[in-house]
Amino acid sequence: MHCTREIGDGLFYVGGSDRRLDLFENLLPLEKGVSYNSYLLLDEKTCLMDTIDTSLTRTFLDNVEYVLNGRKLDYLVVHHMEPDHAYNLTQVLLRHPETKVVGNLKTFGFIHNFFPELNIEDKKIVVKEGDVLSLGKHQLHFYLTPMVHWPEVMMSFDTTSGWLFTADAFGTFGALNGNLFADQSDYEKEYLAESRRYYCNIVGKYGLQVQMAFKKLLSLPIKMLLPLHGPVFRISKDISFILDKYQKWSTYTPEDKGVIIVYGSMYGDTETAADILANKLSEKGVKGIEVYDASKTPSSVLVGEAFRVSNIVIMSPTYNATIYPAIDEFITDFLRMGLQKRTFTLIQNGSWVPQALNLIKAKLATGHSYCYTPTEITITSALNEETLKKLDDVASEIVESLASK
Repeated sequence: MHCTREIGDGLFYVGGSDRRLDLFENLLPLEKGVSYNSYLLLDEKTCLMDTIDTSLTRTFLDNVEYVLNGRKLDYLVVHHMEPDHAYNLTQVLLRHPETKVVGNLKTFGFIHNFFPELNIEDKKIVVKEGDVLSLGKHQLHFYLTPMVHWPEVMMSFDTTSGWLFTADAFGTFGALNGNLFADQSDYEKEYLAESRRYYCNIVGKYGLQVQMAFKKLLSLPIKMLLPLHGPVFRISKDISFILDKYQKWSTYTPEDKGVIIVYGSMYGDTETAADILANKLSEKGVKGIEVYDASKTPSSVLVGEAFRVSNIVIMSPTYNATIYPAIDEFITDFLRMGLQKRTFTLIQNGSWVPQALNLIKAKLATGHSYCYTPTEITITSALNEETLKKLDDVASEIVESLASK
């Protein structure tokens, strides 16, 4: 049985959604599943844009054959060789030995790495920057976009329709649930947080490369963005909306003048301090404060939130003379993704030799230059009058920091 949809003049969606996978890349939680997108264009020549993950091989192959309806498959364009998009390459070629495989020089190096027994020398079409593949009415122009987010990644733009096939760029976690097109209002409610989490944890380290890709692509008359995960963007205001988000994320510019409080707490005292600080900030007029228990919130969610806001409060107990493990993981992850332009407030707890604060500062010093609110707080087991007063001082400093941004 097929599950396809025509999304443009001769362009069909032939991918699918996986709601069973627990961890993306065996690492990042998928509460809402994930889609694997593939597109099939019917013109004088037929052209398949990427394949999908092996978890949905049968669905994918049924979709492709239904849309082809007996026609041969002339081309398979490989924009990205990551296995969740390329592992069905062999299955396609088994069914369509006539198919030519289109990729850049690095693409075919990766194909050899993943499929060492696969001989496609007589099927290769190697493209470089600016090359064009004519399908008839549709003309695909190729742009190399390395490290967004693998070195072989490329995008293609159909000058006839204004379609930009973007590989992993503009993707998001989350099954499609029939919502193939991204309306801005629905997208903000259903996908924005997962799109941010996807970008920050997958592509986030490569902001400079995203900016380089933008210089090539943003002058194009784009009418539709077609990513390999998540919904399609097709209306000018919706395209502008996601481009603006990517502009902020790739330049590490906070979306919101806001505050997240990320704490670790073994017995509740640091958690109490986090709640009190959130109340004090609210009393001073700060809106939209989010408080996260690092032990229960996946680090990928915390990293996404760190990319969203301007101010981050980190509250950590000293644990076996080190940073509390869940907090340490959070810091490690956002440093690895190159987070910049943030203001930190640091609070530690320790019953006999508090060390977390200095260890956190030393760790942050290995990353980019950050700003800090002046007051640092050491809680010795539980809050007292002195530390309560300092929480009020810290709240005032955060408010001042927000006002200055």
